[in-house]
Amino acid sequence: MDQIRVLLADHHTLVRAGIRALIERIEGVEVVAETGEGLQTLSQIDETKPDIVLMDISLPGGDGFEVLSRAGKEFPEVGLIVVAMQESGNYAPQAIRRGARGYLTRTASHTELELAIKAVARGETYFSPEPPRKTPPALANESAGKHNALSQLTGRQNEVLCMIAEGYSTKRIAVALNISVKTVESHRGALMDRLNIHDIVGLVRYAIRNGLVKI
Repeated sequence: MDQIRVLLADHHTLVRAGIRALIERIEGVEVVAETGEGLQTLSQIDETKPDIVLMDISLPGGDGFEVLSRAGKEFPEVGLIVVAMQESGNYAPQAIRRGARGYLTRTASHTELELAIKAVARGETYFSPEPPRKTPPALANESAGKHNALSQLTGRQNEVLCMIAEGYSTKRIAVALNISVKTVESHRGALMDRLNIHDIVGLVRYAIRNGLVKI
């Protein structure tokens, strides 16, 4: 099996070194390049052709979300995973809308990093909200089941879910995503089937509980 090639984009040298050290312990994954600057990330993607980009959204040298959007449009074959500070969880919906297929906080475990890289490399999504510091076993099991369901959603389904939770109407979602109202309704129906949730209020609560939107 081919190695999963990863580009690290973070302006903190020590953070990059730490993530690289973790990745070197993952079988079948290698770091092919590093960068600490926003626009340089785009040229590095073009030059090194990675499978995955792990990027900090606050990169200097260009708005991080703009870099993310351009990377998603110019290199759609590359899996983009945002690695954010713990307190920046409200960035997740914006990152999803701009093409991210994965979202991790810097407090994520080594196991979670591996799961995210390999899931996105398979064409899936992986979004990791920071769990409560103390979680009763029953709630932990429930959260794990929901997280597994979330990781199975497509990028577009995640976009629609976030926009529903933020109060967008069906028509506004269609306009924002440049798709038809019927397509939005189709995505909404698929979300309800996949998550076993059968009303809009339930979808909103699900998105909030899983850290996709903040109140």
